[in-house]
Amino acid sequence: MILTMTYAGENATDLGYLLHKSPFRVHSFEQPFGKTYVFYPEATAERCTAALVLEIDSIGLVRGRRGPGGEGRVLEEYVNDRPYAASSFLSVAIARTFGSALGGKSKDRQELADSALQLEAQISVVPCRGGEKLLRRLFEPLGYDVNARRHPLDDKFPEWGESPYFTITLRREVRLSEMLTHLYVLIPVLDDDKHYWVGDDEVEKLLRHGEGWLREHPERELITERYLKHQKRLAREAMERLIGEEEPEADEAAETHTREEEAIEKPISLAEQRMDKVVGTLLARGAQRVLDLGCGEGRLLRELLKEKTFSEIVGMDVSHRALEIAARRLNFENMPGRQRERIQLLHGSLIYRDKRLAGYDGAAVVEVIEHLDPPRLAAFERVLFEFARPKTVAVTTPNVEYNVKFETLPAGKMRHKDHRFEWSRQEFRAWAEGIAKRFGYTVQFLPIGPEDSAVGSPTQMGVFSIQ
Repeated sequence: MILTMTYAGENATDLGYLLHKSPFRVHSFEQPFGKTYVFYPEATAERCTAALVLEIDSIGLVRGRRGPGGEGRVLEEYVNDRPYAASSFLSVAIARTFGSALGGKSKDRQELADSALQLEAQISVVPCRGGEKLLRRLFEPLGYDVNARRHPLDDKFPEWGESPYFTITLRREVRLSEMLTHLYVLIPVLDDDKHYWVGDDEVEKLLRHGEGWLREHPERELITERYLKHQKRLAREAMERLIGEEEPEADEAAETHTREEEAIEKPISLAEQRMDKVVGTLLARGAQRVLDLGCGEGRLLRELLKEKTFSEIVGMDVSHRALEIAARRLNFENMPGRQRERIQLLHGSLIYRDKRLAGYDGAAVVEVIEHLDPPRLAAFERVLFEFARPKTVAVTTPNVEYNVKFETLPAGKMRHKDHRFEWSRQEFRAWAEGIAKRFGYTVQFLPIGPEDSAVGSPTQMGVFSIQ
């Protein structure tokens, strides 16, 4: 089986520093299941490809086992797809051969290891027990462009139908360690099998390699069950540790910080002005089917429901707790039938591609982007403007220049403790204009709240429209 990884960019052969393998010679390594080889079929200043090849000694693996059957084992143990198809053998090879790269470490190019690069990975033959739809459900939410080519059972006998084997190509601007981590976890998930005993230590591996992405992945239950070989006790333990007790604590802290921000802005009724401006903007642009992304506890949803023009309203948030509060505040249980049909609450993350968000007239992203780290902000941009692609998008965010006008806010502090940044008007304009140019939108900037001649308005809004 063969895995190739390609980096296209300046000084592309620096990929060798990230993988700790020179592009100018062939490397070979002994493994418990055979041998692995690393070589570079392409190595230029603009483009560099590294290949990981596994040579599995399938007969040696069977003969080395002890237990009932001995040499009389069934033929299936000797003749199978394991030497040719990507499986948990490949995951083990990635960890043993590219361990430093998997951990995001590079002795000579750490800055590059910490950077998102334009990467492409291709696996020649990978079994997908679930077909192309499952393959896409696993990788597309992580931001990958997925190309999948399914192989027939036999070219000479097309009537036999399709096989479960694919050649897949994944493309994304991503850190190398992230791509290797996703492959390490998801290849056995696609195969729905592992060649070794799965015990408690596999839970630790899954949680370690799933840190930062698995908890918010829409298929996290399926990933957990398949990775742990459908052992219910282990899967239950992994899910409890993944989302169990941590989420309420994190949500309660977020609620506290939100109340603090509201107290700072309350003297100028900024929250109400934001809602009015966003609703008015969506109405003026003729939106009927609308999204409230990062809907929180449902304040904007309540205002959208008041307008009969909006025939379909969807609120989405990553917090189960926030959605429960929103449902309670909107009085879902006692809502009249027609009103209830207009609104839907979805659990999901804004940094993972989600087909449920496609095809809407308008989207509101109110005080959300400043809560995202820069790498996650980049993923959010593609999720919203490239994949979901609403006709109109209203994005609001604090104007940091106005903070000096809030008497209760200490100098140099941000309005919310969870804010990763607060932009000036110039910074927001540069970001929004870049988004519009990349994804084929126009953008208009509107102030929200009282304007000051020196520092502008407290909230800034960009209204994006498809050209």
